[in-house]
Amino acid sequence: MSVTLDSGPTAATADPVVLPGARDGRDPARAIKRGPSRQPAELVAATQRDRLYDALARTVAQNGYANATVTDICRAAGVTRPAFYVHFDSKQGAFLATYRHGNEVLFQMMEQAHLAAPDWRTATRSGLRVLLEVLASAPAFATMAIVEIDAVGAEARAEREQLLRRFRQLFDRAPRPAGAVAFDELVDAVVGGVYSAIYRMIAEQRTEQLPELLPTLTYFVLAPFLGATPAAAGQGPWPGPERAAVAPCVPLFRKAEL
Repeated sequence: MSVTLDSGPTAATADPVVLPGARDGRDPARAIKRGPSRQPAELVAATQRDRLYDALARTVAQNGYANATVTDICRAAGVTRPAFYVHFDSKQGAFLATYRHGNEVLFQMMEQAHLAAPDWRTATRSGLRVLLEVLASAPAFATMAIVEIDAVGAEARAEREQLLRRFRQLFDRAPRPAGAVAFDELVDAVVGGVYSAIYRMIAEQRTEQLPELLPTLTYFVLAPFLGATPAAAGQGPWPGPERAAVAPCVPLFRKAEL
């Protein structure tokens, strides 16, 4: 699945931004011209980097992070090892750069869906739909970013924790549950539960079935904040006046953190 953005690492090519692994790293459409009509150095570098993103995601998904080599990645991207080390200092560095890039694309797609929704409940469902459908459409990135990240090491695990913390912003306008429930801990538990469900399906090689989780995960996310009946009510009107004070949708991701 692709998304059209006005800026980003591939803006110079005017191509739609896609998740790493969605394209063949050796796609002839991204061949680098040589000779008198060769492309500008900036465009060559951006093309090489994008091809390496795609190649890394596919190679890691196919072989596993531990078994993927820089040579494998370069071969899949159609670039030389010296070109690889122009962009990345190591296999781990390339993995982390690909992980960050792919998640940034995914977050921006989710934010677009979130901002188009009229209220928090609808925005939550819309954001979950984007998350599940995009990951299902890019199985190589899904495997690399959700499953294989466990093999990369402490720095990658820290990146994942930072990613999950960003999801907390989805709940900025969520109703506060009554009683002694600790709101922040509840949010972290919900985010962790969604991640676990997605992880399990990808690890079982059922990535294409991720959209089937939408009703369950929507209910799971909404129920602790709205109650069981409103959470199950789909996109219908708010069920009672006690919910009327819920704030409208606001930006999910603060621009300063992008």
